[in-house]
Amino acid sequence: MAKNSTLSFELSGLVDNAASQFRNLNPREPGQWPWLPKAMAWLLAGAAALGLGWYLVVSDAQDELERVRAEEPRLKVTYEKALTQAVNLSELRKQKLQVQEYVTQLEKQLPGKSEIDALLSDINQAGLGRGLQFELFRPGQIEIKDYYAELPIAIKVSGRYHDIGSFAADVANLSRIVTLQNLGIAPSTAKDAGGALTMEATARTYRYLDQAEVAEQRAASTKAGAKK
Repeated sequence: MAKNSTLSFELSGLVDNAASQFRNLNPREPGQWPWLPKAMAWLLAGAAALGLGWYLVVSDAQDELERVRAEEPRLKVTYEKALTQAVNLSELRKQKLQVQEYVTQLEKQLPGKSEIDALLSDINQAGLGRGLQFELFRPGQIEIKDYYAELPIAIKVSGRYHDIGSFAADVANLSRIVTLQNLGIAPSTAKDAGGALTMEATARTYRYLDQAEVAEQRAASTKAGAKK
């Protein structure tokens, strides 16, 4: 019984001693606090720092998780597209080669700058070969496009109906691309026409641009875009 009383007295003394260390603390001078309040203050500060750091880390991780979840559908679509392209890669390569061959064939039908004179001669010879009389054959101003150039040619020929039709067919069958636009056919006004017809039209031929012209055209387009 005496031992219990002694132990109770000692515990009571320790509690009183600890409580006394927290009395009359000056918050402006924590350096002068007893060791127990100092230790408690350090523990509380450390716990607060740990709690704040944990909150910030978890909050950032949660935001990152939400961002990744939101991006998941887009990544799935991208993956499916890439998978489809990978499966069809061989077929796509074949189609690319076919397109390149087709483009090459079309380019062969477009005369170069040095071949325009020969093409104009072919058009003229096509008319003369059908017995037509050229009243007008006037090349116009070349119109530069993005990757090719157009050359309009104003023509006026006179002759028989079937010869005019054959001339139009001959022009369409030239190895180079030539189109006849704005066709107009009317009876000839000449006194000795003898039932002949007159056809007026604009023949348009196209030629590809050489590398220097393409570069010049791109520079002009870039300059125009910069001005806007």
